[in-house]
Amino acid sequence: MPITLPETLPAFDILSKEGVMVMSPGRAAQQDIRPLRIALLNLMPKKIQTENQFARLIGATPLQIDFHLIRITSHHARNTAAEHMEAFYRPFAEVEASGEKFDGLIVTGAPIEQLSFEEVTYWDELQRIFDWTQSHVFSTFGVCWGGMAMAYHFHGIHKHLLDRKAFGCYRHRNLAPCSPYLRGFSDDVLVPVSRWTEMHQAEFDAAGLKTLIASDETGPCLVEDPCHRALYVFNHFEYDSGTLKEEYDRDVAAHRAINVPRNYYPDDDPSKQPSNRWRSHAHLLYGNWINAIYQDTPYDLTRIGA
Repeated sequence: MPITLPETLPAFDILSKEGVMVMSPGRAAQQDIRPLRIALLNLMPKKIQTENQFARLIGATPLQIDFHLIRITSHHARNTAAEHMEAFYRPFAEVEASGEKFDGLIVTGAPIEQLSFEEVTYWDELQRIFDWTQSHVFSTFGVCWGGMAMAYHFHGIHKHLLDRKAFGCYRHRNLAPCSPYLRGFSDDVLVPVSRWTEMHQAEFDAAGLKTLIASDETGPCLVEDPCHRALYVFNHFEYDSGTLKEEYDRDVAAHRAINVPRNYYPDDDPSKQPSNRWRSHAHLLYGNWINAIYQDTPYDLTRIGA
């Protein structure tokens, strides 16, 4: 089954050329099924790149996905054309006022992790969104800073600044091979990491949360929060093959102190082309999440959060 996207959204043509099944809203309306309503709260500066990354993963499942793009009401994007934001995004205040509900919501990361949460200009609105998910979203997936923010909001779990950026592809252990979210996962998983902060396992243990994937070097990666119907992932399964390279080249060009991303380039040589060794697990993770939603979400959307 395809993912439903506006035909004018850049992801429509990009994913079509990659072989992902995409469908226009008009075509989807002719099908006698209820698609899963999945929303993306996009906090990243490169909106289009992030849209493509997540649409690619959730659009690869055998279910029809109705994809929605949401933005923070009180914050205006500076790195994406206003025309794109106006055409494809709805402010959260509008979504909230409509009363509509969603089967799933992805909350992306944001390049503000060295700020305390309370220093973020849209923190009050984001807290309102997190509370709104409990009555209007069946399952929420917080990614990187988005996951850290949710863990802090719901459980008071802090992020901790690192002396050096955790940057590269790190080996992770599958701690819960029987979890429905890790069906098909290997015991050893390679995951891209790009952050200046970390979460501590002891704090998740104290909160009674279960860590599903972790690294000896970079700590917890994927944490399940059943009480809030949420998953928190602190690393970047969704990254494209060249995303770490783009980040590294950007920092080098700006003369920022940055280490070569670990275990990413062949022989750790930035002159060589990196290869993608996490793509299969990325598709498994998001496919498993979509499948878990499909198995348990109410057919009647109004019952979500009841």
